[in-house]
Amino acid sequence: MFTGLVEETGELLALEHSAAGARLTLRAPFVSTDAQLGDSIAVNGCCLTVSARDGATLAFDLLAETLDRTNLGALAPGAPVNLERALAAHSRLGGHFVQGHIDTTSRVLAFEKVNADHRLEIALPAEFAGYVAFKGSIAIDGISLTVAEVRPASCVVWIIPHTLTMTNLRAKTAGDFVNLEFDLLAKYVERLLAVRLSTPSS
Repeated sequence: MFTGLVEETGELLALEHSAAGARLTLRAPFVSTDAQLGDSIAVNGCCLTVSARDGATLAFDLLAETLDRTNLGALAPGAPVNLERALAAHSRLGGHFVQGHIDTTSRVLAFEKVNADHRLEIALPAEFAGYVAFKGSIAIDGISLTVAEVRPASCVVWIIPHTLTMTNLRAKTAGDFVNLEFDLLAKYVERLLAVRLSTPSS
């Protein structure tokens, strides 16, 4: 479990593909300081398991499902990636509950500077539109953000200067793909309602 508060932007060093998936290697001077084999770390919002560590370098094995559902397989060496260690029981919950289970990738439609802040508009696939609510939470590349607008086929969030500096959004432009994880509570409500509506009343 994560909070969507990015601790560090690491640097992708290599992505080596194989028949089974891929191995992702990155440089992470901060989050690697106490990383152990088997630890969970969110990389662009995707929960991955540390499979090797060499100083400030961490490696993760990616399944084909991970490559299909996230933007990790399209990254090039040198790309910045958002990193967050798993939530400790004694930590403050400053963002929202993020599982690290990416629902889909989606395209950046617009990313524009407006005064000191940035307006980020993301395409919203129709099958996921019901999970997004005005002033609700969404994780974009693992960043906990508040939905400012819900449009017919997109949603808008606003990025403050601190978030731009601390995350990989500083390298994003229109046309790039980002990982999306929708609010956990919305998914449980949908499932509960579906079960209740499909069960005959006694």
